[in-house]
Amino acid sequence: MRPGVVALASASLLVLGAAPGEGPPRPLPARMADTGGGTQLITAVAPRAGATSGTVTWWDRVDGTWVKAGSASARFGAKGLVEGTRRKQSTNTTPTGLYGLPYAFGIEAAPRGTKYEYRRVRQNSWWCQDTDSRAYNRWTEPRARDCRAAESEHLVSYGALYAHALVIGFNYERPVKGRGAGIFLHVKGRGATAGCVSVPADAMRRILEWAEPSARPHIAIGTMKGPTAIVRY
Repeated sequence: MRPGVVALASASLLVLGAAPGEGPPRPLPARMADTGGGTQLITAVAPRAGATSGTVTWWDRVDGTWVKAGSASARFGAKGLVEGTRRKQSTNTTPTGLYGLPYAFGIEAAPRGTKYEYRRVRQNSWWCQDTDSRAYNRWTEPRARDCRAAESEHLVSYGALYAHALVIGFNYERPVKGRGAGIFLHVKGRGATAGCVSVPADAMRRILEWAEPSARPHIAIGTMKGPTAIVRY
């Protein structure tokens, strides 16, 4: 291994809690400021704010210890990641932070064993992103009268990308107009996303089979270090 690679690996371990001589690092969720209070957690980590790829890992808390249940490669926004409270709509950035997962949806039927509320996408299913609409950042079926089609996602038109997905609760409970709408964990396409987090199709199915609503799963999105470091959330 080249010396520069060794230095980079050492720096990364220090950031994520593996100081030399201190034994193996604690699981990532154990080093975070908050995990949402449940016993399941999804972490989506990029190496830096400008990155468009990284890793999604899903965890279970078993007898007080966080245990990795699965992991997969991930893609983020084409313009990288940005602090969720500072995000602006249509910037192709993925919002960092800790968020709930209100419900799942998909063009295809829910994977066998899915326990989450699952909405099947139909021809008249839309996600409103129109800042002038009362349905802003909401599923609307049919499309709300005050929600322009040009400012919304016609969910069925996304094909394999929305075969299965989870709504990420960014800007969801009390939407701030212009901060962003329609941020999902969904199936990977050919490249970066418009702000969502995407994983391979098989990983998305496994996540839905794993997720247990009573365990109150959340998703934490962040970077390895810096102002948007995932351990800060």
